[in-house]
Amino acid sequence: MSERFSSPKPLGPFDADRAVALARETLEIEAAALLGLKARQGEAFARAVQAILGCAGRVVVMGMGKSGHVGRKIAATLASTGTPAMFVHPAEASHGDLGMITTHDLVLAISNSGESDELNAILPVLKRLFIPMVAMTGRATSSLASHADIVLDTSVPKEACPLNLAPTASTTAQMALGDALAVALLDARGFKEEDFARSHPGGALGRKLLTHVRDVMRSGEAVPRVYLTTGFTAMMREMSSKGLGATAVLDENDRVVGIFTDGDLRRQIEKGRDLRNLTAGEVMT
Repeated sequence: MSERFSSPKPLGPFDADRAVALARETLEIEAAALLGLKARQGEAFARAVQAILGCAGRVVVMGMGKSGHVGRKIAATLASTGTPAMFVHPAEASHGDLGMITTHDLVLAISNSGESDELNAILPVLKRLFIPMVAMTGRATSSLASHADIVLDTSVPKEACPLNLAPTASTTAQMALGDALAVALLDARGFKEEDFARSHPGGALGRKLLTHVRDVMRSGEAVPRVYLTTGFTAMMREMSSKGLGATAVLDENDRVVGIFTDGDLRRQIEKGRDLRNLTAGEVMT
């Protein structure tokens, strides 16, 4: 492989101490950014929550680059916590996907600079359609902010990137504010565990809350059953053929009067009883 396509080589030997120091500094910078974000939440945030609650359609999240990646996550979090939402790519919106947005929707636009060309190109169109817009931006005087009905300030003192270029602290702030919106909205909607489970039927919580007894029980001929006078060997054969570690014991009127389980069998054996000549009625619980 030519040198042109080879992986970049480190300029010097790896410095483990410096790597750990940078990790700690990154976390400190991002933690400070979130604390600053916390202090700025107030009327605008409450208005944004109220606007989304009043939206008859969906929250359409939009953003370019790293803000777009954050936007996809925010849309997914909103949708899974009771607020219908989807992500629309601004560049694709200019080439037909704008038709996905209706006058019943609300747009949540994300851009740290507020000057994303692809996003700004469609802002006038959204404005003409009277679609309400909430902006997450780090610049209150940006083009995005000027078009928005509500502006959420996500500015950070600096990025965690040593060059102060790569979106790091700013995207952390966007992600956290998106989570804050989702939490405030689910609380306002009275969203419960059962509602969350319906959005996550494949997860452990979904299975726990959505699975009912009727979904897993046996009924009819699938239930092992014997009578009080059934011999022990026949009873064990019934349990084995139906594939359950228990059988119901019925009286002459087909009413359930007892049960015999694998646990009962173990306890009878531990007592040293000769079970071969006993009936179901003599060993059942």
